[in-house]
Amino acid sequence: MSGVELNLPLPSDPVAQMLHAFDLSDDQGARTTEDIFVGPSQWMPHGRVFGGQVLAQALIAASRTVADRAVHSMHGYFLRPGDMDLPITFSVDRLRDGRSFGTRRVQAFQKGEAIFSMIASFQESDTGLEHQEAFPADIPDPETLPSAAELIGDNPHPVAQYWAKARPFDIRHIPSAIYFTVESEQVAHQAVWIKSLRPLPADQIIHTAALAYASDYSILESIYRRHGISWSHPGVKTASLDHAMWFHRPAKVDEWLLYVQESPSAQGGRGLALGRIFNRGGQLVATVAQEGMVRVPVMAK
Repeated sequence: MSGVELNLPLPSDPVAQMLHAFDLSDDQGARTTEDIFVGPSQWMPHGRVFGGQVLAQALIAASRTVADRAVHSMHGYFLRPGDMDLPITFSVDRLRDGRSFGTRRVQAFQKGEAIFSMIASFQESDTGLEHQEAFPADIPDPETLPSAAELIGDNPHPVAQYWAKARPFDIRHIPSAIYFTVESEQVAHQAVWIKSLRPLPADQIIHTAALAYASDYSILESIYRRHGISWSHPGVKTASLDHAMWFHRPAKVDEWLLYVQESPSAQGGRGLALGRIFNRGGQLVATVAQEGMVRVPVMAK
């Protein structure tokens, strides 16, 4: 966390800030061969756009061009760091509209350069075979776990204060958080309970976008935990490279969701992390995969 300066006040209402970022304009109906939307960027302590914000905005932009179909999968690549002081322009290419499925390509631009690229697929409501992985056993209730604000307290570092006060989600770790130290066993798996700090609008598109937003918070922590590395480890650098997500069932993000995470491999300065998201009733609502850059300096012995 070293070298970060707090140059703006923390947002007083993180949920309102997130919803404001979701409120894309249609740029006065601008359209070439693609649909054009513009969205604001949120403040972040490190000055770069949060990847989850771009994921969510891209999904909303794509959804604006689809009628009566819900997103069931998305695959995105983070191409360049985004500047939080600039808005983001989203172009949506209507690749295909079939009888049951529709496909959209979304590009996010700042300063005329692409910072993110995504393809998403949408499907009409349908019936078919059903099964799912079971909700994990022996998971403590979220009410029994400390929040980030309770764990971090008055730590003055700007990133710590962002974790504690400025994220729109309550995030509670199992077995323990790794903000400053890794106190539990060094294993390549963990779980977190997540829930927005207050109720969201009833629109399912907002909840789906918010789920994509939150899915980028802690997914790479299973890599860190395996090697006993916390977020405050000196010199550690991380960045999301790509992000895939499959939406199995509708989810309400203002209710507790369990995000189970694991890392099958890390190598070459990269790590792969997988996640499964369940609602409190035990339904599997989404599956996530992300590869990230994870670089840790060699420490002198």
